[in-house]
Amino acid sequence: MTTAGKSAMNNSLMSNLIFQLQGIQSGKIWLGVNYEKKLVGLSEADFFEKPDELHSVAEILSHLTAWRKDTIVKITTGKGSLRDQDPSNWSSNKELRKLGSKNILNNYQSTLPSIIDLLKDKPDEFLEELYFDIDYKGYYPYSFALFGMLQHDIYHLGQIAMLIRLMGKK
Repeated sequence: MTTAGKSAMNNSLMSNLIFQLQGIQSGKIWLGVNYEKKLVGLSEADFFEKPDELHSVAEILSHLTAWRKDTIVKITTGKGSLRDQDPSNWSSNKELRKLGSKNILNNYQSTLPSIIDLLKDKPDEFLEELYFDIDYKGYYPYSFALFGMLQHDIYHLGQIAMLIRLMGKK
């Protein structure tokens, strides 16, 4: 077998993870919906609307961005820095309005390519390497953080879909 063949076989889990992360953002997935489809057409006001005092789309995207940035830190340093109680975990609508929906969306969208660039050449074995998680106060395999990030994205996509429905949008 060629070296390229061994390398391709050695990162099939990583390639699948990347494929899933990309799919939930803008791909054609079984759910039939992704972030790109849900966010297109939302107005500036829609981004900050809080039906029934739930989190706004802006707050959710900012929250996802914070955890993705922390995932980048984990991959590059072996230790995360964001904690659940950090203010940047859930920025307020008031703070986020100053940024505007375009900046919030751009910040969010820029994180996935950064993560993919860090992961694309890593072998599957990287998923079992350990990093220190400050919230859970222990060492965990990167699979915990990376598959957790995918689950987190899916969870919040559902929240955004509900918010949009509550706003009377399609």
